[in-house]
Amino acid sequence: MSALGAYLRSLDPRLPRSVWILNGGGLANAVGNGIAYPFVAIYLHEVRDFSLPTTGLVLAVIGGAGLLAGPLIGIVVDRIGGRATLAGALVLMAAGFGSFPLIREPWHAVLATTVAGVGNAGFWPSQSALLAGLAPQARRHGAFALQRVTRNLGIGLGGLVGGLIATTADPTSFTILFLVDAASFLVFVVVLPLVPEPEVSREGAAAGPGGYVEVLRHRVFVGIVALNVVFVAAGYAQFELLPLFAKTEAGVSELGIGVIFFINTAVIVLAQLPLAKLLEGRRRMKALGAMTVLWAGAWLVVLAGGAWLDTLAAATVFALAAILFGLGECFQGPVQGALVADLAPPHLRGRYMAVSTNSWDLGFLLGPALGGFVLGAEPLALWPLAAAACLAAGGLALTLERSLPRELRLTPA
Repeated sequence: MSALGAYLRSLDPRLPRSVWILNGGGLANAVGNGIAYPFVAIYLHEVRDFSLPTTGLVLAVIGGAGLLAGPLIGIVVDRIGGRATLAGALVLMAAGFGSFPLIREPWHAVLATTVAGVGNAGFWPSQSALLAGLAPQARRHGAFALQRVTRNLGIGLGGLVGGLIATTADPTSFTILFLVDAASFLVFVVVLPLVPEPEVSREGAAAGPGGYVEVLRHRVFVGIVALNVVFVAAGYAQFELLPLFAKTEAGVSELGIGVIFFINTAVIVLAQLPLAKLLEGRRRMKALGAMTVLWAGAWLVVLAGGAWLDTLAAATVFALAAILFGLGECFQGPVQGALVADLAPPHLRGRYMAVSTNSWDLGFLLGPALGGFVLGAEPLALWPLAAAACLAAGGLALTLERSLPRELRLTPA
């Protein structure tokens, strides 16, 4: 028992109180996201009768809007700070997702997702800049791992609740999902005054004005974010389409989809901090390579379930894929955000985080658009294609390791 207690204590990420408060607000927001997030594609396709390609394109608008707004957001973060930028982003996302019940035509959906996409473009660089500034450099991987834990805990709990509420037979049930999601963004805004603003601008005052030219000259950083585009497009974006595939191809119920998402997030909640501890002192890019192997395995499991099973049996197999995917996410959690923060000089942290966020936006633009068209043409073809893309990106990550500064190749121990 004493050994177990010592091990559990060793999992403490040892972070400042302000980081815990920030993640507490994120947890409340994530519950709302989890209630609505797994059912967006189903709502557009099944309730509003959008075609599969149109649904994929609408989902891609969030990434497209983020791509356009992201560079400006980076400048705003560096000038006014992460906290104020995050508050504005949360209000925009509340407005965007809160208007989803009003959607009747594709252009309505494009307008709503554009507003949400601009908010999303501000959410991640501002929150990441806050985490990087509030956590000591040696504990940043723990801060980003904790963010992954709280976010996925909220999404998992929300997914279960959303699965109990949502039914395509009653469009009003989806209205409830989206209004609760909108309210959760505003709860996070209320928490923000308790989080101090890091002294980022003063740290970089002597380093000159910098700018995006300096950011884009950083070849290693550009390589990291380019790889992340593939990770997102072939990984996270396809996981976003899994509920639609599960329902239309295998007859999995809304409750079953909620359970699948809960299992995925439960794996992350339980495994993230132990894996973050395990990765300390180990090669960062090797961890990203392991992530892609797990993701490729997950997509092959989805392929098998969709080809040979349906309803409850298919849901069980998809849950296994969700477990593999969640374990892969745990390898990325302590690596990606902390590495970007370590590569960024303090006075340009907002711009670096904005470009990093743009890599997610681009991945979420390409992934749903391409995935939606493949689902519409040949649903089973999507999963081996996604698996191959994941494995190729993992190989490139190992190749890029030689270009990293030697002191950043390992996760701090």
